This record gives sequence, C-alpha cells and structure tokens, in this order.
Amino acid sequence: MDIETAIKTAIAYETKIRDIYRQAAGEVRDPAGIRILQLLGDDEQHHVEYLQDRLEKWRQTGKLSVEKLTSAVPRRNRLAGETAKIESRMSGQDRGDEKQILSRALRAEIETSRFYRRMVAQTDAEASRMFARFLEIEDGHIDVVQAELDYLSGSGYWLGIKEFDLED
Repeated sequence: MDIETAIKTAIAYETKIRDIYRQAAGEVRDPAGIRILQLLGDDEQHHVEYLQDRLEKWRQTGKLSVEKLTSAVPRRNRLAGETAKIESRMSGQDRGDEKQILSRALRAEIETSRFYRRMVAQTDAEASRMFARFLEIEDGHIDVVQAELDYLSGSGYWLGIKEFDLED
C-alpha cells in the first residue's frame, strides 16, 4: 500500500473510532465513564488531525516527516494503579449498555491496531516509525477499554491478568 493510501486508511479508522467514543459518551450515565469516553474520543480526534497534517505535507513535498505524537491516555503500567479509582466509582447497578458500548469500541480498537501492525511491517522506515507510534497508542486504548470492560463484567481479570483465584 502506498503512503497516501495508508494515511487515508488510517484517517478512516481513527474517524470511525472517534465517532464510536463520541456517540458512547452521549449514551452512558456514569460521569466518570463519560469523561473516559470523551478522553478517548479527543485522543482519536487528535490522531485524525495529525494524520491529515501528515497527508497534506506528503502531498506538498512527497516526503513523510514524522513529528512527535502524544496521547492523553496513560500507558498500561499506569493503568494498573488506577484500579481503586475505577472500583470506587462503580456501583452495583446493571451496566449492560456500557458493556455493549465498550465491546463495540474494543472491536474497533483491535481492528485499528491490526491495520497499524500491518503498516509497520509493510511501509518504509519513516512511515513504519509513524505507524509504530500509532500502534503503541492504540494498544494503550485497547488496554483502557479492556480494563473497563473487565471490571464491568466482573470477570476476575484486570488488563488480561487474573486478579484472583478462589482455588489457590
């Protein structure tokens, strides 16, 4: 895939995820949940703007210049420390709608990460470096969404790691 097509495809993925988070923020009732969804949506909007800027510069110069890409979402190692905060804001009420929303977001994040993983492997060095950073950020989004979903589901897992075992 050529660079221009790859960037346009990335913009489409980021726009799709942004829209999922924005819609979800309007559907949930929990204020902390709304804030998390807005944070994720804003992060995705930042990605869209970054990619649009990279595409415009590519069209003007024929070169891809990779600038620092930041994320407002904490890295996985910081998420584990947030467990108590999430637990303290969750109530015993049914969270079926939130689970559905988060499941939809998780599927979109996984699909987007797969795309970035392919782009890392299939593009030249500079583009690969840019897409690798997007992959790192999207994998962090997967961790956030999975952590929220795990907690809401009461699965006994946190970030894919079993929290406890009643048989031990």
